[in-house]
Amino acid sequence: MNQPIHTPKAPAAIGPYSQAIQAGNLIFVSGQIPVDPATGEFAGKDITTQTRQSLTNVKAILEQAGYTCADVVKTTVLLADMGDFAAMNAVYAEFFSEPFPARAAFAVKSLPKGALVEIEAVACK
Repeated sequence: MNQPIHTPKAPAAIGPYSQAIQAGNLIFVSGQIPVDPATGEFAGKDITTQTRQSLTNVKAILEQAGYTCADVVKTTVLLADMGDFAAMNAVYAEFFSEPFPARAAFAVKSLPKGALVEIEAVACK
């Protein structure tokens, strides 16, 4: 049975979805944009700050389920501008270590609320 995961330490869903779903030993974290849950606003306007907040949100959701970033096996990074890839990657490396999760990164036309980045994750114990 699928179990929804919710924490007030990450922004509430802005649509008909869960912050994450646990299915067996897998956690599927929905795409996280850089909303600071304390303010409901973007953490900043630059890719570095927005990436850090998006990943902080992912981490908070994982921790609510008893997982850590070390349990992440796959991420997807959506960028509004592929020119931000190197800066995003530098922050990303602060949250993950070897063996790094598998990852896909895409540039997209736009993201919710005008975010510069959105990151989703799959974790497994």
